[in-house]
Amino acid sequence: MWGLLLALAAFAPAVGQGLGAPGTSVLGLAPSATTTARISTPAPAPAPRSSPAQPPAGKDNGDLPALEATSSSGTSQQHVRVRIIKKKKVIMKKRKKLTRPSPLATARPVVTTSPAGVLDLPKEQEPGCPPLGLESLRVSDNQLEASSSQSYGLGPHRGRLNIQSGLEDGDLYDGAWCAEQQDAEPWLQVDAEHPTRFSGVITQGRSSIWRFDWVTSYKVQFSNDSRTWWGSRNRSSGMDAVFPANSDQETPVLNLLPEPQVARFIRLLPQTWLEGGAPCLRAEILACPVSDPNGLFPEAPALGSPDPLDFQHHNYKAMRKLMKQVNEQCPNITRIYSIGKSNQGLKLYVMEMSDQPGEHELGEPEVRYVAGMHGNEALGRELLLLLMQFLCHEFLRGDPRVTRLLTETRIHLLPSMNPDGYETAFHRGSELVGWAEGRWNQQGIDLNHNFADLNTPLWEAEDDGLVPDTVPNHHLPLPTYYTLPNATVAPETWAVIEWMKRIPFVLSANLHGGELVVSYPFDMTRTPWAARELTPTPDDAVFRWLSTVYAGTNRAMQDPDRRPCHSQDFSLYGNVINGADWHTVPGSMNDFSYLHTNCFEITVELSCDKFPHKNELPQEWENNKDALLTYLEQVRMGIAGIVRDKDTELGIADAVIAVDGINHDVTTAWGGDYWRLLTPGDYMVTASAEGYHSATRSCRVTFEEGPVPCNFHLTKTPKQRLRELLAAGAKVPPDLRRRLERLRGQKD
Repeated sequence: MWGLLLALAAFAPAVGQGLGAPGTSVLGLAPSATTTARISTPAPAPAPRSSPAQPPAGKDNGDLPALEATSSSGTSQQHVRVRIIKKKKVIMKKRKKLTRPSPLATARPVVTTSPAGVLDLPKEQEPGCPPLGLESLRVSDNQLEASSSQSYGLGPHRGRLNIQSGLEDGDLYDGAWCAEQQDAEPWLQVDAEHPTRFSGVITQGRSSIWRFDWVTSYKVQFSNDSRTWWGSRNRSSGMDAVFPANSDQETPVLNLLPEPQVARFIRLLPQTWLEGGAPCLRAEILACPVSDPNGLFPEAPALGSPDPLDFQHHNYKAMRKLMKQVNEQCPNITRIYSIGKSNQGLKLYVMEMSDQPGEHELGEPEVRYVAGMHGNEALGRELLLLLMQFLCHEFLRGDPRVTRLLTETRIHLLPSMNPDGYETAFHRGSELVGWAEGRWNQQGIDLNHNFADLNTPLWEAEDDGLVPDTVPNHHLPLPTYYTLPNATVAPETWAVIEWMKRIPFVLSANLHGGELVVSYPFDMTRTPWAARELTPTPDDAVFRWLSTVYAGTNRAMQDPDRRPCHSQDFSLYGNVINGADWHTVPGSMNDFSYLHTNCFEITVELSCDKFPHKNELPQEWENNKDALLTYLEQVRMGIAGIVRDKDTELGIADAVIAVDGINHDVTTAWGGDYWRLLTPGDYMVTASAEGYHSATRSCRVTFEEGPVPCNFHLTKTPKQRLRELLAAGAKVPPDLRRRLERLRGQKD
């Protein structure tokens, strides 16, 4: 066996040179509707590694290969060596055509002219490979190695695309791999653990608010045994290829290899870096698995799902088409409606799923999932599209769990609250969008900071002793400043607020990405200007229960071997955290939902990777499928009932349901029905309404599934009866008139 391995290692360079070039459609991601271009300048010959060099200056150098403008359609472009004066003209011409921010820099296989003037074209290119998994953590820490590291927090395990540092440099969670300054030949190495076809590299600089470090050029080498190495070479010159890297900290830069290489190990060797900085980088490797007919390596774990669902990323047009298909497949349990439009005029579509779509059934709770508040956090969007497909399929199959869920609950799925931001991220592509692009809406507003701050007026009233007698502890009104014509409120935010008012939601989850944790209100710290502080709600026990249910049924969160995403290890706390104790978020949708409506809402951070590659979607679905279903079922936890008029048996709208010991009330819907989420225990519950005598009763919540019935019949007060008589035009009896006159005289 070992003889065969050594023979394979010796033959590897020749094998690698014989492979075709990678495809121009990077990662197979969706094409843009418009063609955009950006010029990428390959790096010049590197300076000695012992002294970092400045970024390439673009000097007149006849050895530089031609530049290429790439289109989002993935069509390959020819490279022709031209004089530098012509390059400048091409650059200016291309820049004038840009109508939107250009895509990320991409280096393509080099095409040069022979002395006879004949083009030396590369072979027909094949589709690009998906990411190996540095960002998604499929590549473990022990698969990463480096020539040196400045510290543990800057070790090779931190050299992952889009990894984020903590607030302080020099701790265990810095934002890149950084080699020692005296390292004359720095390198970062990845062990794929199996024979792999490497086709490209994506790099970023160091994530830090205090330092500026990035690599400006690098070479790539390969090995099958980590001892014998060969380099990636230019097709025309046969020399080691030097790839242009980064010009800032955050923008991902993609380089496709001139020839894909089959190997087990890949090394990135920084050649030049920012003057005054250090060789620091974050990376992702594009790689396709190759067959291992001799079974020399352990079989790689497969990413997949048994569910026959559409596992791909959907732009706005594709999302609408998919939702329509689900509606046509299950017309009796689905309804599509829009709650408003984005700043760019894209509709905010909702899929409603219930046995009676389009109407609120008395006693049936309303729940919602919201995704895509940050447009670049795409996993939540796809999970909701997968969930609606799954519920439809399983209902048609007669699955008892899904059938009960749809007959006892009215479910609303909003897959894209920020469609404008998503379209921006989608056109970049899953691996090239970076950490923040597409997060905000088209106006540059972060929607999760855009809801009205109701926390501050509530806490001020509590400090003054006005709650709940003068100021209510629920359904706080919108502040006057928030409703002014010049208030900075996004149309997407207004659409969701009006949606909350129309439907009596009980339970919700807001799906985000970039971490693996569930956070619960309050999201805003009570101490002004505090960056983080434990700030629980009166319903802290319920919120911790809800958060633990999702975290406890999420496969990724329950993996005991998983590493932290970025700079905090939430597994130490059961993968749940109070939002304000993580970082303060004034104007969050969670806090607004709790204080302005009856709805209890949490935030689920679904994955370390905000925009996972489509190949990751089946596994992400399996990670979250049971959690998504189990969380919806928690709407049955607590008490539920109807508050009725004792005389007429009609439901009383807006009756207040108060629970002793919990300083937060809920109200009934227009039919008099209500739902009050509570953890198991004994409670004294009071129902009250204007014009009625209050009623109090004991309600016991058990661990048995299903809400405990807790109904009320309220009796009108004499004053209310009199008002109704007078409103109906009835005459007041003489004795009652005299009594009223005496009462008025006593008051005077």
